[in-house]
Amino acid sequence: MKLTDMTAVELAAAIREKKTTAVAAAQAVLDVMEEKEKRLNCYVTLDREGTLERAQEIQKKIDSGKIDSPLAGVPVALKDNLCTRGMRTTCASRILGNFVPPYSAEAVVRLETAGAVIVGKTNMDEFAMGSTTETSAYGPTKNPWNEAHVPGGSSGGSAAAVAAGECFLALGSDTGGSIRQPASFCGVVGMKPTYGTVSRYGLIAYGSSLDQIGPLCRDVTDCAAALEIIASYDDKDSTSAERKDIRFREALADDVKGMRIGIPRDYFREGLSPDVKKRVLEAAQLLAQKGAVVEEFDLRLVEYAIPAYYTIAAAEASSNLERFDGIKYGYQAQDAQGLHDMYRKTRSQGFGPEVKRRIMLGSFVLSSGYYDAYYLKALRVKALIKKAFDDAFAKYDVILAPVAPTTAPELGKSLQEPIKMYLGDIYTISVNLAGLPAISVPCGFDSLGLPVGLQLIGDGFAEKKLLRAAFSYEQARGPFKKCGEAQ
Repeated sequence: MKLTDMTAVELAAAIREKKTTAVAAAQAVLDVMEEKEKRLNCYVTLDREGTLERAQEIQKKIDSGKIDSPLAGVPVALKDNLCTRGMRTTCASRILGNFVPPYSAEAVVRLETAGAVIVGKTNMDEFAMGSTTETSAYGPTKNPWNEAHVPGGSSGGSAAAVAAGECFLALGSDTGGSIRQPASFCGVVGMKPTYGTVSRYGLIAYGSSLDQIGPLCRDVTDCAAALEIIASYDDKDSTSAERKDIRFREALADDVKGMRIGIPRDYFREGLSPDVKKRVLEAAQLLAQKGAVVEEFDLRLVEYAIPAYYTIAAAEASSNLERFDGIKYGYQAQDAQGLHDMYRKTRSQGFGPEVKRRIMLGSFVLSSGYYDAYYLKALRVKALIKKAFDDAFAKYDVILAPVAPTTAPELGKSLQEPIKMYLGDIYTISVNLAGLPAISVPCGFDSLGLPVGLQLIGDGFAEKKLLRAAFSYEQARGPFKKCGEAQ
């Protein structure tokens, strides 16, 4: 088996057993980048020399027994909205094009402490606003399965890098499906943990009540191993949850006998691609054959999720992005006459069209006279959606659904119809509004050969049930074809 065909956990085991080294793994990834990166554009920032130096340092620590983690020596990529000390962090925006943070995000620190080798920062939709990784100031990322299609977003660079073999594992952030949707489009595993499970310290905020960091991986085992490392209570993050049991790898049992799985009828109506519907229901049948109790139910309120989400997310974005004014850090317009003109020109030149659209929407719904009509109403809908999930989880262990209505669209098409792009989040955003965990697992291909993702949703802090169901499905499905292999 080639190094680049291994999973992250398999690679770390091979390094521990001295069958290979962290340096060899890093070099293998750099070789793949040399071959593919100019076409795919998965990264905003690459650190080739630093990667090999870090790999050498980690190898010494592994050899001396100072590090013994399931990801020691593994080349890992980071979405470019996670702060990295001494390495440029841009959020794929011109306004942060020269920003080098003085500290690293807590999730990054935990990965580095565990011996992961950071190779670079992946491309994304600007400030995580988008579903295709086409709003990036550094150009779009392409889907490695078919370069005429998008990889999804906003963590598209991370998903594409994992699928293409340009890293073994990556971190992304999920505000309304931004880990799960690109994972689905790129044929990898992506998980959004329960809100508060992973510290948001050092994650440049889009929607603070919705954002959550999570892993994009080659299989469910990698996902559990990564989540164990990055999950932690952090007093630097006021929304961090103190959890006693985060040994997620213990959940990796091939056993769903008696597990109650609900399929929401509302998710399988008009607008869902026949190919996606077929693959997802085939996955449900596999779980039923393994002893799970699978039945349909009504989850209601689905039609209200998108307006509620975009109202809340845009309002929070409007507040969070206020700090980017050209004074404190980042880009500053040079042709301004006076302070207010400098603010206006810096933001006009520094932000892209999608970011400006969402800032304006957020400022509008927070303005006097509209706050009650839009923002407070959206918060009430959010509470109703959470209650609908609570009622569902009183009966079911896991909810099974599609990740997106279609497979990856063609490059350029989504930006022409922003509303259609927003509607593509219909199956993912409710999870963020309710603060729940969810995972995307590849479950087949459409008629064009593009990957389809299965979404499994769990109750709050029920990641172990979710991982057990995902692992059991993965075992029943068998090995998933790697990107580039003949179908």
